[in-house]
Amino acid sequence: MSDPKTAQIVVGAIAGAHGVRGDVRVRSFTEDPETLFEFGALYDRSGEILLTPKSYRPSKSIFIVVPKSPRSKEEWDELKGTELWVPRTALPKPEDDSFYIDDLIGMHAYDESGMSLGLVHAVLNHGAGDLIELRGGPSGAGVLIPMTLEDVPKIDLAASRLTVSTFELWASDSNAERDPSED
Repeated sequence: MSDPKTAQIVVGAIAGAHGVRGDVRVRSFTEDPETLFEFGALYDRSGEILLTPKSYRPSKSIFIVVPKSPRSKEEWDELKGTELWVPRTALPKPEDDSFYIDDLIGMHAYDESGMSLGLVHAVLNHGAGDLIELRGGPSGAGVLIPMTLEDVPKIDLAASRLTVSTFELWASDSNAERDPSED
C-alpha cells in the first residue's frame, strides 16, 4: 500500500494535440469523467505540472482541453499516452466500506485459514472487471483473482490484508496455462 502522504494517483492521460492552437485531447480515468477537471493542475509521474486546464469540452470518449499554458501541436503529440497524476491528498476520502484500487497494491493476501498467498502486485482491468494479481505466494507464479465478493470476501485496509476464498481455483487455472517444459 502506498504512503498516502506522498502517493500520486493516475486520473487520466494525454491523447495528443487538438488542432494547432495549443489545445490537447485528454482521456479521463475517473469514475465521473468530468471530475478530472476539479483537481486543477495535473502532473506527470515525476510530480511536475504537465497541464492546468483553463477550460474543456467533451468530444466522443475524450475531452478537448484549453490549457492555461499552451504547447505546440508537436509537443502535445509527443506527450501522447503520458499519464496525468494528482496527489492522493487531492482525492476525497473514500466512503465507509469503499477504497481506492491503489489502496490494494502491496496488501498481504491470505486464504480463509490464514495461509499467506503473497502480495497484491497489481489491480488490472481488461474490460470484464477488476483482477487482483498476486505474486510471491505458494504457487510460485503470478495468480489473477477476480475482484468479486465471492473471491475476495474481506478487505482490511487498517491491517493491509485481504482474504481470498477461491485461491486454489484460480491458481490451478494459472498453472494450467504454464508450459510444462518450464518445470
